[in-house]
Amino acid sequence: MGEFDTVEQFEPRFRKVRPPEEGERIKVVNGRLVVPDRPIVAYIEGDGIGPEIITAARRVIDAAVEKAYGGRRRIVWWELYAGHKAEKVYGELLPEDTLNGIRYTLVALKGPLETPVGGGYRSLNVAIRQALDLYANIRPVFYFGQPAPHCYAEHDNFVIFRENTEDLYAGIEWPADSPEARKLREFLRREFGIEIREDAGIGIKIISKYATQRLMRKALRWAIENRNRVVTIMHKGNIMKYTEGAFREWAYEVALKEFREYVVTEEELQTKYGGKLPEGKILVNDRIADNMLQQIITRPWDYEVIVAPNVNGDYISDEANALVGGIGMAAGLNAGDFIAVAEPVHGTAPKYAGKDVANPTAAILSGVMLLKYVMGWREAADLIIEAIKRAIREKKVTQDLARHMPGVRPLRTSEYTEVLIQYIREAKV
Repeated sequence: MGEFDTVEQFEPRFRKVRPPEEGERIKVVNGRLVVPDRPIVAYIEGDGIGPEIITAARRVIDAAVEKAYGGRRRIVWWELYAGHKAEKVYGELLPEDTLNGIRYTLVALKGPLETPVGGGYRSLNVAIRQALDLYANIRPVFYFGQPAPHCYAEHDNFVIFRENTEDLYAGIEWPADSPEARKLREFLRREFGIEIREDAGIGIKIISKYATQRLMRKALRWAIENRNRVVTIMHKGNIMKYTEGAFREWAYEVALKEFREYVVTEEELQTKYGGKLPEGKILVNDRIADNMLQQIITRPWDYEVIVAPNVNGDYISDEANALVGGIGMAAGLNAGDFIAVAEPVHGTAPKYAGKDVANPTAAILSGVMLLKYVMGWREAADLIIEAIKRAIREKKVTQDLARHMPGVRPLRTSEYTEVLIQYIREAKV
């Protein structure tokens, strides 16, 4: 995860929490994370179904670590607070203790946090990403054999790199009747001759060269390390020329200036290589957003790593996961240069909270991303993936998948968790 040579180890002060004494901190040495055998990993249960699915994820992860390493390694979990639970402990939704705790551990597993629609406080999920500069939202899409509406589901194998700090998610907007919106309408009319209706709310879309290029850099490093063959830039640059069009140009600039030895453009593929990608090279191409949204349905085999601005990345990751059965399987990893916070893509699902029916797989797979791509504990991660595949194959699934399997009794969240733990323990290592 690291991209610099050195980093000063963060030494925070805490008001109401203390790091566990038995574990060790993950450190950064020469630009790389160094993970001890007893790392302290933070977790936030979150709101709604969060406590149920995060508890399930921790139990499954612990079982896999125990099986893979026979007690030689173990995660020391440390609870931090955000959302309604934090409000009870601190009187606020996102205390500084929580942000400092994640800065201290570098690695965290987080449940979904409630975000009101149309009013109230701004998204806590976004606030955490921005406060910790977790600029890459990495969302894998993979078919495990579950019921899926897509006839090409077995070809759905993407990783989406969504920019995490800018675009409309920067939250720069004003209601139509606010004095700020009125001033801005007047300024645009006076200075640029732009007429905006008096009853229009106003939001500002921000895309910078800096944020675009560090995202593209991380996506290309991922592609190199994981031997991906295609990196696609998704944008709406034909209409938003100086934001999303610039996103496209800046992303290409990184590819061609910093990764020239690895990459081939679509034009070069045709003019220099006769349409055949040379061994060891990565094709870097781009697609307009609306075309991209249909192409992953009609020809998913053409895509592997997709790099997108914030809003586009949100849309396409939800669509892509719907193709393989829904966001109950959708994992996510928010990553900066060194800090990584894993969280499921889905929300709090309050109508299912406390009913022991939610699918915890997205939270579990988010933990898999921490194990595999951040901590380097691939053996444990692979045990979990194989257990999930087996559960689906043997139709041991929760209600969101069982309803598409005639005659299958849905398992409760707790029952499904026990099944996965049993499969992990039975696995040969």
